[in-house]
Amino acid sequence: MDRIGFVGLGIMGRPMVKNLLAAGFPVTVWNRSRPGIDECVAAGAQEAESPQAVAADADVLITIVTDSPDVEQVVLGGGESPPAAIEGLAQGSVLIDMSTISPSVTRHISDVLAAKGVAMLDAPVSGGDAGAIAGTLSIMVGGDADIVARCQPILEVMGKTITHVGPVGAGQTVKLCNQVAIAGALTGVCEALTLAQNSDVDPAKMLDAISAGAAGSWQMSNLGPRMVDRDFAPGFMVKLLQKDLRLALGAGGEVGQPLPVTALVNQLFHHLEAGGAGDEGTQALVRVVETLGMTEVRRRA
Repeated sequence: MDRIGFVGLGIMGRPMVKNLLAAGFPVTVWNRSRPGIDECVAAGAQEAESPQAVAADADVLITIVTDSPDVEQVVLGGGESPPAAIEGLAQGSVLIDMSTISPSVTRHISDVLAAKGVAMLDAPVSGGDAGAIAGTLSIMVGGDADIVARCQPILEVMGKTITHVGPVGAGQTVKLCNQVAIAGALTGVCEALTLAQNSDVDPAKMLDAISAGAAGSWQMSNLGPRMVDRDFAPGFMVKLLQKDLRLALGAGGEVGQPLPVTALVNQLFHHLEAGGAGDEGTQALVRVVETLGMTEVRRRA
């Protein structure tokens, strides 16, 4: 089996590593903080001292970190960062970046790695922490078809739906399309709940009535009940979706495509961040819409 290197042991990375270990893959890990390392080592992973050391012990290196600069730092190095992965990646190895970052940055990293004989797939994911734990993530993959086929057994451990969407960078573009669609649907759920609340209708019963019809969505079925129960614990944090929306707006600007609803939701999330709610779950968006209507959505007894 391929030796796996894994960098980025946050909410998503930790269960993904555990699933790879459970499937029998040898996994070596590195992270910027100890808790993720300790948890994965306890599950059977080996620890390395730097991204370079992880890469040197891997046939396939997986990264899932926060933003474009983080991937560049881990893979290509720079500044005060530890020795970078590019210094350890061998010719014929593969980098699978599962972060959500800029498509143009992805293509740049791929070009640098290709000069060293290293292939790259961009394979961002959707499905949140629950999907990472269950191994049912939706994975959108950009890269050469033969490299996708080589890595398919690895991807299938972490995801249920693996879709090859085009060349390197296309995976990131599709992920940003995913986030644009989520932002619109999430805002619609918030508006529907506050309309029901201010119209003296139980918002929980409203959800029950419309979730199975044409208005139904993952956001409604999974986050709507959390909103009415005032549960804002993160499955996916406000600050991370906000980062993705900024990337989407930037990508839209590069190709000349206006994204007016995305821009509006970006501003609504700014309100949450300004109030210190960046680490809350994205369902906290309902609080901004509640403020506009001077109400508070709650399930009735």
